[in-house]
Amino acid sequence: MMGSVELYLVTDRFGFGEDEFLNIVEESILGGVSIVQLREKSSSTRDFCDLALKVKRIADVYDVPLIINDRVDVALAVGASGVHLGQSDMPCSVARSIVGEDMTIGISTHTFRQSLLAERDGADYVGVGAIVETSTKTDAVIATHEELVKIRDNISIPTVAIGGIKTSNAYDIVKRYGFDCVAVVSEIMLSSDPRGTCVDLLGEINMG
Repeated sequence: MMGSVELYLVTDRFGFGEDEFLNIVEESILGGVSIVQLREKSSSTRDFCDLALKVKRIADVYDVPLIINDRVDVALAVGASGVHLGQSDMPCSVARSIVGEDMTIGISTHTFRQSLLAERDGADYVGVGAIVETSTKTDAVIATHEELVKIRDNISIPTVAIGGIKTSNAYDIVKRYGFDCVAVVSEIMLSSDPRGTCVDLLGEINMG
């Protein structure tokens, strides 16, 4: 996650059938998404693994890393590139002892202190947010301007903005806080043209 700002898709089923869901993932990759995080909050472990393997087959075709949300066991089981953990999940150092040095570990953070602790604990990146209010996660904690500035000025590992990011606000968020990557959920998943939306998002966040 270096150089130009990258686009990170965080999935949500939104009631889609499996074939439609997988098509959205592939279309998003074709539109420029360079990281896919599979988030399945209500699936059984068996169903999560089954879907993860199908998503991974698509991601592998395009050499795009697959990150599994929350579940270290699923990430290991399907040979994912990484795992993304929240503040209530196992500590990064514990996850690292399980997955080894080669797997990417991302940590969700809302404050500078959480981001600093994640960096010290061995995280490869932090997902910072929510940046603005988001319909995907109604109880999301909104990161304050002061905290975002501290993260921008003091955290050396890559930072990923998430939460309420749309084509209309992506550039301002990146410019103001210097994020390395922008994570998007509903703007892509609910788009009638996921590929075109990703092209537009990348055009916005990297303009100038």
